[in-house]
This record gives sequence, structure tokens and C-alpha cells, in this order.
Amino acid sequence: MAFRTPLYDVHRALGARFVEFAGWDMPVSYAGMLEEHHAVRRCCGLFDVSHMGEIELRGPGARALCQRLGVNDVDRLRDGEGQYTLFCNSEGGVLDDLIVYRLAPERWLMIVNASNAPADLAWVREHAGHDVEVGDQSAGTGLLALQGPEAAAVLGTLTALDLAQVPPFGIRSARIAGIEMLVSRTGYTGEDGFELVVAAGHTVAAWEAVHAAVTRRGGMAAGLGARDTLRLEAALPLCGTDMDATTTPLEASLGWVVKLGKDDFLGRDALARQDAAGVPRRLVGIALDEPGIPRHGHAVFRDDERVGTVTSGTKSPTLGSFIGMGYVAASAAATGTSISVEIRGRRHSGRVVARPFYRRPRPEAGHADP
Repeated sequence: MAFRTPLYDVHRALGARFVEFAGWDMPVSYAGMLEEHHAVRRCCGLFDVSHMGEIELRGPGARALCQRLGVNDVDRLRDGEGQYTLFCNSEGGVLDDLIVYRLAPERWLMIVNASNAPADLAWVREHAGHDVEVGDQSAGTGLLALQGPEAAAVLGTLTALDLAQVPPFGIRSARIAGIEMLVSRTGYTGEDGFELVVAAGHTVAAWEAVHAAVTRRGGMAAGLGARDTLRLEAALPLCGTDMDATTTPLEASLGWVVKLGKDDFLGRDALARQDAAGVPRRLVGIALDEPGIPRHGHAVFRDDERVGTVTSGTKSPTLGSFIGMGYVAASAAATGTSISVEIRGRRHSGRVVARPFYRRPRPEAGHADP
């Protein structure tokens, strides 16, 4: 039997349809993926992402371990701040992407993908010294994601925390509906939003309080189906689909995360060599000019030459167009390059386009941009 989050019975009561994902029974949709997708873009949606992994590091060696394992530079972080980073192997291949938070100088939290959580935990423990304690908090932790332009307004009805003072990737301790938890301003949809880290035993109460506030505002619960189309519109790569141990962050167009000038880290030498030589391929955005959904594994052509492979794609609910991401040869990666994608034996014309496909509107002048 697949794993279940603390909210499994709540999802069933809401009429969710379930799928198996990374060994978990997870809700793929409730009212329907399109409706949930639009609710997040228009108002807000509440996701159960308790299947993701949480690894806590404590001790004087915690900072150095984060610095050694991740490609980003955690020395830039102060207490209450987080950053996006990646674990890489010695060849520079991506093992996982994650967010690491500095809760205190000797207390750090990593939130990792569900499918890689056991391997990530083993990887962290393998490289930990005696001066750091590695704790697997996954089983004892629930994780909710409240996403959408109304997320701050919704959450503000449940807490005394001044959400305007929580910057992107900031994390704070707070009481939400009377429940102690960590609140971070992060997400995976391209919208403003928050992730709520709560003890597993309080996850149902936290969900019910936030869900009630969401529905009062006109939002709804959202499943993994909407989460995937939202992240695709925002061109956020999915580890295991858009990148893996055979691809590097530089090829995945995540060079902005890789800090070659910091202390040594796993994969640095390989990434430095590739940075100097230039990448042979690059993850790009693809927009088709005619109907057709590019799927993982579909071939990409420039004229009659195969130049790459699609990694993920969809029909964008927001834009109404057919979009995807994929690796193409560096010579074909320039924005505007005419390409075609072979779908069911027929080539569909399209172009390499800038990412993201969708960018949320900026607040009007005079309003704070969180």
C-alpha cells in the first residue's frame, strides 16, 4: 500500500481523485484540474504537499554541511532566510533540487522532493561529520502550500504575524489558527504564496482552518494536477522529469544558482569545467504554433535535424497555448529559433521562447511587492 499523508481522509471527504506519486496516494484533483488551476491564478488554492521530505541539521557543522552539499551559497543567508539550491554528484549531475532554510546559526532545515527524500537523507548522512546531527523530520511533519494572489489576505485572517514583513524565501515561526508552525514565503506555482510546516498531529486542524478561510475568499483545495500545470506555466523544472543525474544545473538553465566562487562543494570541479567549455545543450521553453501537447520524450527538430528532446509539456490553462520544456543543442537554444516537435508521428511547428511562459502581474505602484 502506498504511503498516505495525515490528510488522506480529509481529501476523501472532499471527493478527491487520487494518483500514486513517488509511492504516495496523493489527490490529483477535487473539483477538476482546470478549475483548480484558474482558482490559484485568480484567487488562491490550498495544496497538501506533506509527501515532501524534511531534513533538519543541528550542530556547529550544520552550515558547512549545507555549503558542501548545495551549489548555492548559504553564507548569504541570515536567520529566517532560505534559498533554492541543488544537490549534485561529483560529475555535476543533479541529484535533487531543494530549499534550505537557516533557522538559527546551528539549526538548518532542508525541504526536498518526495521521490528523492530517502536518497537525499542518505546523501546528507553520508557526508555529515561528527559535529552535525541529521534528523529525518518527514514522518512527523505536515506541509501545506497556500498559493495565489489572495494568499496573504487569506492567511492574514488566521494569524497575528505581519505577513508583509515576510520576504520571498523568508521563514518565520507563527501561530496560524492557534497552531504553532513555520511559515515560509515560497511555492511552486509562480504566484505569491506560503508553505506551512506543521507537526503531523496538527496537520488536519491546520488544513481545516486554512481551507475554510480559502473557501470564504473564493479559493479551493487544489491537487497535483493543477500543481503541475501551474509550475509548467512558471517554467519551474521538476526534478526527475526536467533534470536528473544525467543533466547539470548549467544545462538546466539554472546557472544563476551555481556559485562557483564559494567554498568547495560536491560537483564544483565538473561544473567549473563545463562553465569554461560551454554547455552542449540547454533546457529551453518551447511554444507550438499549432495544436498538440509536447510530452516527455518527444523529439525536437530544427529543419530535418533532431536537436533535442521534450522533458515536459501541457496546454496552458492560463494562456490557452501549447507549451513545453526540453533540452536542445546549444546551437538551437536561442530565443526565436524555429523548431518542430514530433507528436504521434507528425511534426508540429513552434519556436524556442523565453521563460517563464507566465509571469504574475506586478503590484501597482504604491503597493508592497512581497
